[in-house]
Amino acid sequence: MAETKSNGSKPKTQAKRATTEAKKSAAKSAKASKRAATKTAVAEKNQVQSVVQTAVDVPVGAVLSVSDRVSDLVEPWTDRSKAQRQIKGYRTSLRKSLKRTERRGSTARRKAITEARKTRKELEREARSRRRNVETTIKRNRNEVEQRVRKTINEQTARAQAVTGPAQVVTGTAQAVVGQVGSQLNSLR
Repeated sequence: MAETKSNGSKPKTQAKRATTEAKKSAAKSAKASKRAATKTAVAEKNQVQSVVQTAVDVPVGAVLSVSDRVSDLVEPWTDRSKAQRQIKGYRTSLRKSLKRTERRGSTARRKAITEARKTRKELEREARSRRRNVETTIKRNRNEVEQRVRKTINEQTARAQAVTGPAQVVTGTAQAVVGQVGSQLNSLR
């Protein structure tokens, strides 16, 4: 029986131990889950708080900026001497701006005129060069044509003389034969 008792108590002890360990594990898991949930909740709370603060701060900041600008605009005009100083400053600034604009315009105009002259000279130079090339080509072609025409005339003249020379000989011979035939006919009569 002692064997049974010790055997029977072992499973109870093990069961108690397993139950205790399960409870401890469950408690640890619960604590970890609680910590994670708390961290998430805190992070979400901080994020919401930041968004809310931004939503409030932006309009307040905008109102303060507008207020500052209005006071900056109105302040110089509160006193007559300040207003006159402000107007004088505007005039000076406007004169400077006008002079600067005039100088820029003058510089741009001079550059444009210079560029136009440069372009015109380049175009004139190119036109003269092309005209010279065309004139040279025309002269060369005219000389070639004149030489060919002279050569052809000379060749045709030489051919004509070659043909007329024997024809004159034949004509002269024919006239001599006609003259002989004519004299023989005369002598027969």
